[in-house]
Amino acid sequence: MSTMTPSAADTCAVPLPPTPTIEEAVEPSPGMPVSDAQCQPSEESLLGSRLMIVDDEPVNVKVVRRLLELEGYVNFVTTNQAENAEKMVEHEKPDLLLLDLMMPGVSGLEILDRLGRADKLRETPVIILTAVSDRETRKQALEAGAADFLNKPIDPTELAPRIKNVLRSKAYQDRLASYSRNLEEAVASRTAELQHAQREVAHCLARASEYRDNDTGFHVLRVGRYARLIGEALGMNPHDADQLEQAAQLHDVGKIGIGDDVLLKPGKLTEEEFAFMKKHCNFGKRILQQCTIEEEGMMREHSSIGAKILSGATSPLLAMARRIALTHHEWWDGSGYPVGLAGEDIPMEGRITAVADVFDALSSRRCYKEAFPLERCFAILREESGTHFDPRVIDAFFSRRDEIVAVQLEYADEN
Repeated sequence: MSTMTPSAADTCAVPLPPTPTIEEAVEPSPGMPVSDAQCQPSEESLLGSRLMIVDDEPVNVKVVRRLLELEGYVNFVTTNQAENAEKMVEHEKPDLLLLDLMMPGVSGLEILDRLGRADKLRETPVIILTAVSDRETRKQALEAGAADFLNKPIDPTELAPRIKNVLRSKAYQDRLASYSRNLEEAVASRTAELQHAQREVAHCLARASEYRDNDTGFHVLRVGRYARLIGEALGMNPHDADQLEQAAQLHDVGKIGIGDDVLLKPGKLTEEEFAFMKKHCNFGKRILQQCTIEEEGMMREHSSIGAKILSGATSPLLAMARRIALTHHEWWDGSGYPVGLAGEDIPMEGRITAVADVFDALSSRRCYKEAFPLERCFAILREESGTHFDPRVIDAFFSRRDEIVAVQLEYADEN
């Protein structure tokens, strides 16, 4: 294979599918409202609404129900027991609650307050039926969430219009809530597709770099899996551990810029060759970054659109992969390369990948060496804790020793 050195093209980030706009992510479907007119319920659907009437006087319940039946409503739930109202609302899920305010045992205000404190019930609209004219009581009812009032004795000319207005408002809000849920699901689905594609591209790039000096490409898989196990042992949540596994596989992508005469040399490298080999860290960073500093400055300076793209286009996965590519050869004591960082100045993902990479290098056959026995690999890592490696990361590594060995066996090289 011919020598490959970084060029202008190498400084570009891994090409990824474009992020969909909201309009592209969600295409209107028959079940999703797209206009105010489409959100409005039909007369037939309003008359089919479930209406719940709560009043301690049976005659009042009968009067209200009969008046509504004359208007065409057919779906009723009624009770004279105020103490049962909350459970009935939860079970029956009415579209509208007609609630008496002054009842023995449990008042309408108490029921309103309970409904307002229950996540599943607070959206139930309530019309108060009351003979009370006290302004303070009415104010309390409104503050507790009442949608409207109907004075007793009920005026038939007010009853139907007020109920219809509240039902229309609830139906509109329900449709908007449904649309919002559908929108969120569609965006989440497209986002998942984008993340999956991004991971596939990242893995392909990792394998491309690994094939330069490893015919199977299993090295990158093992390093990624080891890094994940260490991250989990250090308390990473599943999402971050998954991202670390993907990003760690790109740790040596900069080897694309190292010539075969150095990369595949079976013997010890000269000082000049080793100095050039060290550059793979910077090559990896440049390959994974979105654009060069000069290109970024030009985009920000000459284009408002370019500035917006730069502010929102950074991939968390590639950002982590850049940090790993640059810092996985830094040493805890500061004697590593390319920057000479020490201690916690080295990003955690770089410290984790350093352990994973060295363990795999020790335990695998390479063109310049045979694989070391497993116990010797573990001993070397222990010996270099506090100098080469972060002691806390080493402890985490050994806490998952059995799983580390299982990964090594599962993804063993064919040779």
